[in-house]
Amino acid sequence: MNWKEHKKRLLEDPNFRKEFENLEPQYKLATTLIKLRLAKGLTQEQLAALLNTKQESIARVESGGALPSLSTIKKIADALDAELEINLKPRVKAEERESENTSKK
Repeated sequence: MNWKEHKKRLLEDPNFRKEFENLEPQYKLATTLIKLRLAKGLTQEQLAALLNTKQESIARVESGGALPSLSTIKKIADALDAELEINLKPRVKAEERESENTSKK
């Protein structure tokens, strides 16, 4: 079984789905930071040096183990020559999400 199939099976559990959705913004941030860092050809240690911090701090952010402050995210974005965009939008209710998924098929 590959990861996508396993994840799909796990998401059938309402408790797992709730926790997954709660943590999703952190993991999206971590994934984006890793991609940007790698695109710049930087190691965690090199990025840490640019930010005057330790490699371990970068590792915690990239693993999703730490949620940095907005000012820290801004400093990381600047170091990676990236634009920081914050977006708040109304939550989509489960019924609306199902309706959207049905209409996309």
